[in-house]
Amino acid sequence: MVFLTQNTSRQREILEVVFRNGWDYMRRLLTVGKAESPELPTPTVLRNILVDLGPVYVKFGQLLSTRPDIIPADYVEALTALQANVPSVAWSRIEGVLKDQLNAPVEDIFSEFNREPVAAGSIAQTHRATLKNGQEVAVKVQRPGIDQVVEQDIALIKGVADLVSRTDFGEDYDVVALAEEFTNALRAELDFTQEAGYTDQLRSNLTNSRWFDTKQVVIPKIYWDVTTEKLMVMEWLEGCPILEADIPESQEKRRQEITTLLFRVFFQQIYLDGFFHADPHPGNIFYLQDGRIALIDCGMIGRLDPRTQQILTEMLLAVVDIDAQRCSELTLELSESAVGVNLTNLENDYDRMLRKYYNLSISQINFSEVFYEILEVSRKNNVKLPSNMGLYAKSLANLEGLARGFNPEVNLLEEVKPLMTDLFRNQIFGSNPIPTLLRTTLDLKSLSLQGPRQLELLLDRVTSETISWNLNIRELDSLRKSLDDSANRLSFSIIVAALIIGAATISANAQTPQLSLISNVLFAAASFIGFWLIVSIWRSGRLK
Repeated sequence: MVFLTQNTSRQREILEVVFRNGWDYMRRLLTVGKAESPELPTPTVLRNILVDLGPVYVKFGQLLSTRPDIIPADYVEALTALQANVPSVAWSRIEGVLKDQLNAPVEDIFSEFNREPVAAGSIAQTHRATLKNGQEVAVKVQRPGIDQVVEQDIALIKGVADLVSRTDFGEDYDVVALAEEFTNALRAELDFTQEAGYTDQLRSNLTNSRWFDTKQVVIPKIYWDVTTEKLMVMEWLEGCPILEADIPESQEKRRQEITTLLFRVFFQQIYLDGFFHADPHPGNIFYLQDGRIALIDCGMIGRLDPRTQQILTEMLLAVVDIDAQRCSELTLELSESAVGVNLTNLENDYDRMLRKYYNLSISQINFSEVFYEILEVSRKNNVKLPSNMGLYAKSLANLEGLARGFNPEVNLLEEVKPLMTDLFRNQIFGSNPIPTLLRTTLDLKSLSLQGPRQLELLLDRVTSETISWNLNIRELDSLRKSLDDSANRLSFSIIVAALIIGAATISANAQTPQLSLISNVLFAAASFIGFWLIVSIWRSGRLK
C-alpha cells in the first residue's frame, strides 16, 4: 500500500476529485484497498475526473483514447475530444525556457516573437515568430516544470494501477503493463526532438507517390538548428482547420478532390509506408490559403509491418464480402495471444456483427464503426491484438469522421477501389520488386534441384514399406482413456455373464455338496463384480 503513504497532498486531491465525481468503485479501492467487483465510471464521469485532475491526466486520457482494443467505443469517443482547460503560461516564464534552450537571448535568434500564444495545450504552447532570415515560424515551447509534474503523476498512475491489478479486472487487462506503456508514452511526449523526427520522416515519405500530386500536401519543415528537447521550431503555415475552410457550394468538385487527396495520403501512410500520422482529427488537418492540405502535430505515430498491412487489407475485403469465417481467421493471425479462444464462438460473434450489414449498400457502411466492432469482438473473445491495432482503428475512425464532416457524400469503398490493384501488387512484390523477384527465383531454383530427390526418397519409402506417419490428434489421450474404460467394463460384463451362466449350469446338475458350494461361490463372485460394475458406472456419471 505504498501508494497510500506517499504523495499525500496529491493523493488527497485525487481522492477529492474521485469522490466529487461519484466513482464509488475507486472510492472503495483507494480507502479499503479492495472492491467487490470492478465498475468503470461512465464515459462522461471519467472525462470529468481527468479534466479535474489536470493537464497530465488529460494527456493520459488522450493516450487512452488511442486504445479502442481495450476500451469500448463510447469511452474512445468521450476521451478523443478531451482537451485540457489550461491557461497559457506567462511570457516571463516562457522567455526563461527559450533562453535556456537556445543558450542565447530571444532577440538574437528571432527578429519578431509574438508573446501571446496562438495555442496552449497540456504539455506545451505555440507562439508565432520570425527568424532573423525573415522566415515565419511556429515555436512550440514546453510548459516550465511540466517534466516534474509528469514524473509525480506517473508515480501516482502506477500506484493506482498496482491497486487495480489486485482485482480480477486488473488481472484480465494487465493494467500494470498498460500503465507502463502509457507512462512511457507520456515521457516520450516531453521530447520534442522525437516529434520533429517523426515530422521529417512523414515529409520524406510523402514526397513520392503514385496516388496523388505530392505538391498538394504539406508537412511543416523543421528548423533543427533551433530545435531542442523542450523547443521545436517549424515552418509557419497560413491556413485554417479543414472543417472551417471556406469552399463555396458551387465548387463541389473541389471538395471531392480534397476528400480523395486526404484518403490517398493516409492510405499510402498506412498500407504502403507502414508509418502514419495517428491523430488526423480536424484540428491537425489544415486547409491552406493557396488550396493545399497540411498535416500538423505529428507527435502521435503508428507503425505497421508488411505482414500486418497484408492482413488488414484482407480484413477490409472480408468485411465488404460479409465473410465472418475469414474475419475470424484473420483476427487470429493478427493476435499476440489467443490462448483458450473458441473459434466457433469467435466466428458466431462475427456473423452476428456483420449480419446487420447484409441489406446495406456499401455507401451506407461506416467502416470506422466496423473496425471498432472488430476490436470489441476480439476483446470479448479474449483475443489480444497488438497495441498498434488501436492506433490503426482510431486513425481510420478519425479520418472517416473528418471526411464525412467535410464531404457528407463520401464513399469509403469508392475511394479504396482504384488503389486495390496497387495494394496487392505491393504486397506481392514489395516496394522494390527486383529483390523480391530474385529471392523467388532462388527459391524456385532450390525447389527444382531438391524436388526430384525428395520425391525419389518418398517413393522409395512407400514401396519399401519403411514410411511411418506421425499423427498428433488433440485430446487423443482422453479419447483413449474413455475407450479403455469402455473395454474394461465390457470385459467385466462378459465375465459376470460367464460366471452366472456357469453357476446356473453347475447348480442345475449338482449331485454333490461340493458342486453346490462351487455354484454358490460363482453366484457370489458374479454378484460382487456386477455390483462393483454398477457402482463404477454410476460414479462416472454415465449411467444413462
